[in-house]
Amino acid sequence: MTTRIEDRFAKLRDEGRPALVNFVMAGDPDHETSLAIVKALAEAGADIIELGMPFSDPMADGPSIQKAGLRALKAGGSLQKTLDLVAAFREGDRETPIILMGYFNPIYIYGVDRFIAAALAAGVDGLIVVDLPPEMDDELCIPALAAGLNFIRLATPTTDDKRLPAVLKNTSGFVYYVSITGITGAAAPDAGKVAKAVERIKRHTDLPVCVGFGVRSAEQAAEIGRSADGVVVGSAIIAAIEASLDEGRASAGTVDAVTGIVRELADGVRGPALEKS
Repeated sequence: MTTRIEDRFAKLRDEGRPALVNFVMAGDPDHETSLAIVKALAEAGADIIELGMPFSDPMADGPSIQKAGLRALKAGGSLQKTLDLVAAFREGDRETPIILMGYFNPIYIYGVDRFIAAALAAGVDGLIVVDLPPEMDDELCIPALAAGLNFIRLATPTTDDKRLPAVLKNTSGFVYYVSITGITGAAAPDAGKVAKAVERIKRHTDLPVCVGFGVRSAEQAAEIGRSADGVVVGSAIIAAIEASLDEGRASAGTVDAVTGIVRELADGVRGPALEKS
């Protein structure tokens, strides 16, 4: 049986365009607004949604996402509330793939077997756990795959051809290529270098390759989308949420701020600039 992620990429291949993958932090700025934001992502054109699992020590995240995680934790966010958010989203949307992205510590504390069962029951489709290398696949990756969850691995500019097979061995759903060295949102990706990297990764796998870290505009999304199977945008959306807040709390314009930027990004990946040569 194929997963929602695999079905979505098959559909997009038929349409001849890349996926728009959008990241937001679960529970930011509060649970109810976060649920409204996730619903708005799908309605505005997100093909796949990544939900950050709030954590107090997010080592790979830039300042915007770190602050989003802290806002979520301050508002009572937790791994259980993240799963509750997914379950609430699934009441109205059975098709949009949902990926949980974050760190192993909250999952370990929750309990791996309990977490996998709860994630499946809530309607989660895949996991990205950035601090679990392939050498630790028995901890979560293998049990998750066996249960039917996709496990998405990150490849970076420093992942050479010797290391890449280990990274790809138990990866499923898609490969997430980190376009820059460093934290999220730190710099803009070089489209030429990204294209060469995507081509190199595709020599090792038939999985779709999605590119993220540093993509902030519709123009960048269109450019990256010429070579990649998907474009991941998170920090720009988080920044829009933050800018809409009133003294750290959701305002009447918070959801609309997300809708506006996601519609622009969706137009970018669907535009005529993506015609493959």
